[in-house]
Amino acid sequence: MRTAASRAQWADRDQRLARIIRVLSEHPTVVISGPKLAEEIGITAAGVWNLIERLRELGVDIAGHHRSGYQLRTVPDLLLPEMLEPLLRGTIFNRQVHHCYRAGSTNTLAIKAAESGAAEGSVFLAEQQTAGRGRGMKRWYSAQSLGIYCSVLLRPKLPPSDVLVLSLAAGLAVESAVRQIEPELVPDLKWPNDVLLGGKKVAGILTEMSAEATSVRHIVVGIGINVNQTHFPGELGHSATSLRMASGKSCSRVELCAALLKSLDREYRSLLTGSDKGTQIFRRFEQASSLVRGTRVRMEEEGGGWEGISEGLDGRGFLRVRTNEGLRIVHSASLTWERRESSAATHETPK
Repeated sequence: MRTAASRAQWADRDQRLARIIRVLSEHPTVVISGPKLAEEIGITAAGVWNLIERLRELGVDIAGHHRSGYQLRTVPDLLLPEMLEPLLRGTIFNRQVHHCYRAGSTNTLAIKAAESGAAEGSVFLAEQQTAGRGRGMKRWYSAQSLGIYCSVLLRPKLPPSDVLVLSLAAGLAVESAVRQIEPELVPDLKWPNDVLLGGKKVAGILTEMSAEATSVRHIVVGIGINVNQTHFPGELGHSATSLRMASGKSCSRVELCAALLKSLDREYRSLLTGSDKGTQIFRRFEQASSLVRGTRVRMEEEGGGWEGISEGLDGRGFLRVRTNEGLRIVHSASLTWERRESSAATHETPK
């Protein structure tokens, strides 16, 4: 487990990496000497060299060396506040983007910030996670600078029993962002927290809540999207995919992340200002999913299990399943869906 001192050291290095990117970006046509960068950042020339090498490992295209000076060849596809915030004006996420190059889990960062009083709309992004997690404490594979690993802090005035709607809204936001950036792709939503392409997982959502008996203190919505991976290790190769693998071309993570946060902002504002308590979100989720109606599922329980056919969502967003004994409501995601090699939603136009 990383100590407080080591976390501070990582945070300090992240800030210095960001400052190098900022200085080089502000002078794109100029070769900047190592001593000048060192003076700007407040470290030694040798320290600058080490940070430049780290940025190159992250895929940042920087020309030159410590004798000739450094120049940024192309704008890096890093999820930096400087890159994202101009695209997020008018949203609750504007000017609240926090970025690090390496973190245990962005959800953990967001939860700790929430407990310290961080503002609603705070966004936490990492280039790599060493302890990223999905639902049920499953590990989320977080390849360096190839995916989006994002957690947002929300403080909705909702009873704890109604928060499932935020997971479903996040799924719709992912679906909208993917279709905006890669129009030829048709994402499929798997209740309650996965997004699929061709039957394989391309994104996952993990919602964690702190609440009192009747009100929510805060909710952290974690979203992981596989973007530019070209392969996955071990068994993940059979169940996971990425936008690049599905489309055959690389994707701008900055553009996708901005589209995701803008879509999530729209969904969240609509939920808070609407009077239908999420009914429209539930209906649109059904329209964007080929699985929540007419798919065989199996629920494992202590002492056995049961099977049935999905019959859509109820008034709170839970899954209805028709069994031989009658209609049952599923409140947990601990169920197995009949595998479909080519899932495709109907995507009806909302009325």
